[in-house]
Amino acid sequence: MHEEMYHQIPDQKKPNYLKGAAILAAAGIFVKIIGAVYKLPLFQDGVLGDEGTGDFQVTYSVFTLILTISTAGIPAALSRLVSSSNAEGNFALKKRFFSVALQAFLVIGIAAMLIMFFLADGFAGLMGNSMAAPGIRVLAPAVFFACVISVYRGYAQGHENMIPTAVSQIIEVLSKAVFGIALALWLVHMGYESHIVSAGAIVGVTIGLGLCVPVLVWFKKKLDRGLTRSNDPAEVPNRAHVLGQILKVSIPMTLSASFMAVMVVIDNSIVLNRLQSALGFSEVQARAHFGIYSRALTIYNLPPSLVVPVSISIIPAIAAALAKKQSSEASVIMQSSVKLVNLLAMPASAGIMILAAPILIALYNDSRQLTADILTILGAAMLFVCLQFITTAILQANGHERVALITFPIGAVIRIALSFYLAGNPDFGIMATPISTLVCFTVIAALNIVFIKAKIKDGPKFSGVFIKPLLCTAGMAAVAFSVYRLFFWLGSDLLGTGRSLVILCLGLAIAIGVAVYGVLIIVTRTITMEDMKLIPKGEKLGKMLRVR
Repeated sequence: MHEEMYHQIPDQKKPNYLKGAAILAAAGIFVKIIGAVYKLPLFQDGVLGDEGTGDFQVTYSVFTLILTISTAGIPAALSRLVSSSNAEGNFALKKRFFSVALQAFLVIGIAAMLIMFFLADGFAGLMGNSMAAPGIRVLAPAVFFACVISVYRGYAQGHENMIPTAVSQIIEVLSKAVFGIALALWLVHMGYESHIVSAGAIVGVTIGLGLCVPVLVWFKKKLDRGLTRSNDPAEVPNRAHVLGQILKVSIPMTLSASFMAVMVVIDNSIVLNRLQSALGFSEVQARAHFGIYSRALTIYNLPPSLVVPVSISIIPAIAAALAKKQSSEASVIMQSSVKLVNLLAMPASAGIMILAAPILIALYNDSRQLTADILTILGAAMLFVCLQFITTAILQANGHERVALITFPIGAVIRIALSFYLAGNPDFGIMATPISTLVCFTVIAALNIVFIKAKIKDGPKFSGVFIKPLLCTAGMAAVAFSVYRLFFWLGSDLLGTGRSLVILCLGLAIAIGVAVYGVLIIVTRTITMEDMKLIPKGEKLGKMLRVR
C-alpha cells in the first residue's frame, strides 16, 4: 500500500536526549512538588485523616493498575518506532505508526473505562477497602483520556521533543490540585464522610487528563507543520502489519510495567486483608494504618521524578544511535544516564533516610515513630527504584524489553510473599509493605544489571559510576545530619521543640547538605568537564564552577 512520503525540514535546534531529559526533569520536579503540595492539605486530620488517606491511596493503586495495562507500553514503544523510522528516513511509516496506534488505543481506552466504572465495587472489595469504590468510579474516564494522551506523547518523544509531554504533565497536575482541593474542602464543609471527600479530591485527575487531550493535539499539528510533502510515494506495510509491529514492541513493555502495577495492587490487598484477618483489625483500623503508610509513600515518590524523564528520553536516543550503527554514541548515552541517576538518587535516598522524622513533622505534623520508620525504609528502597527505572530503559532501548518479563515477576513474587508473611506478624503489621518494597526493587535492579552485562556488548560500566557518588553522598549525609542535630539543640532553648524549629533546622540541613554535595562532586571529580559537555550549555556552566 502506498502513502505520501514525508521529508523533515532540517531543524538546527533539534533537542538531544539530555535536553529532553532536562525538560522532563524540570517538569517532573514541578509536577511532583505540586502533587505533594496538593496532598498536604488533603492528608491532614481535618480533611481526609488516616482513613481517607488510605482510601485515596487504594483508589489510586487500582487506577494505576488499569491505566498501566491500558497505556504503559505505548509511549516508549511508539517513541522507539518513530525514532527508528526517522533515523532511516522512512517518514511515511512514521505517520502510519501514529494513526494505527491512535485508533487501537481509542478502543482500548473505552473498554478500560467501562471496566473500571462498572466493576468499581468488585475492585474495592478485593482490596479489602469497600470505601474506595466511589473514587474508582470518578477516575474511570481518566483512563480513556490517558490512552489517547499516551499515543500523542509517544509520537512527540519519538522526535526527541519532550515539550508536549512536559506541558501536558503540568496541565494535568495543576488541574488535579486546583479542582481536587477545592472539591474536597467543599465536601468537608458540607459534612460528607472521608471516603466521599477522598473521591472528590481525586476528580481533579480526570479533569486534568481531559484538558490535556486538545493541548497535545495542537502540539502534534505544530510538529507536523515541520514536515513537507514529497511527490515520491513510499512503500509502507499495511495497517494490520503496522499494528503487529506496535504490539510486538509495546506488549512486552506493557507486561513488564504491568507486573509492577499488579504487584502493588496485590501487595496492598494482601496487607489490608491480612491486617484484618490475621491481626484482628477492623476495616476502619486497617484503612487508618494504610493511610499512615500512604503519607510516607508520597514523599518516597518524589525523587524518582528526576529519574523517569531520563529513562524516557534515552530510549529514542539509543534507538536512533543503534539504527545508525553508532554503537559508541549509544554507549556514551547509557554511561552518562546511569551516572546522572546515581548523582540524583543517592543523595535523595540518603537524605530521606537520615531526616525522615523531621520531614514528616514539617509536612504533615506527624511525629509518630511508625510513620518515620516506614519512610526510612522507603528512602532506602527509592535508590533501587531509580536504578530499576534506568536499567529497564537501557534494556528496552537495546531491544531486550523481554528481559523485564523475567526480572519483574521475580521481584513481584518476593514482594508478595514477604508482605503476606510479615503483615500477619504483629511485630511488623503495616511495616510489611516498605520492607517488601525494598527487597523487591533491590532484586530487580541487581538482575537488570546482570542482564545488561550479559546482553549489551558496549553497555555502561557500573563500577565507574557507583563508587564516587556513594562516597560524596556519605559525606553529604554526615554533614546534613550533624547540621540538623546541632541547630535543633541550639534553637531548642529559644524556640522550644515545636514544628517551627523542626522546619527551620530541616531547611538549613538540606541547604547546607546540597551545597556540600555540590562541592564534593566537583572537588573529587565525580563530575568532570567531559560529563558537563553532554549537558546543554554544560561546558559554560562547568567553567563557572571550575569543573576540571
